[in-house]
Amino acid sequence: MAALPTFEKKRLMGLVAVLSFGLTSLFAVLELGVLVPATFVTGFLLLLPLVALLGDDVPLVEPADPAETTSANVGETRSHDGENPIATLRRRYATGEIDEPEFERRLDRLLETEEFERAVDRDGSRGRAEEMTEIETALESDSASP
Repeated sequence: MAALPTFEKKRLMGLVAVLSFGLTSLFAVLELGVLVPATFVTGFLLLLPLVALLGDDVPLVEPADPAETTSANVGETRSHDGENPIATLRRRYATGEIDEPEFERRLDRLLETEEFERAVDRDGSRGRAEEMTEIETALESDSASP
């Protein structure tokens, strides 16, 4: 017997919601009477809350990986594979994926982004006009670089 596929909790909830909505709509268009409310109730009022509440206990949900949890600290942000963005950049430079000027440009960009995030964390929220000016400046500098 084939093993059941497993999904991330968010993906499974999305799949249940999309399928419930789609089947409910299809049954309504086909005028299948009792299947319309039965599909809606089963999907949205039974399956979706069960997956949300039970989470990892549902057989179709992959167990949560503690390494993928994100940290609240800006300096400890991780990319999709759990690696620090600067470490990823260094690895790509060391393996020859990117050349030295590209490495320097991306490293500067990462450091600027971290400094900006730290400033926002310290100051609370910044003014919208000030944020837009910084974004425009960054875009102009990126378009000016070769």
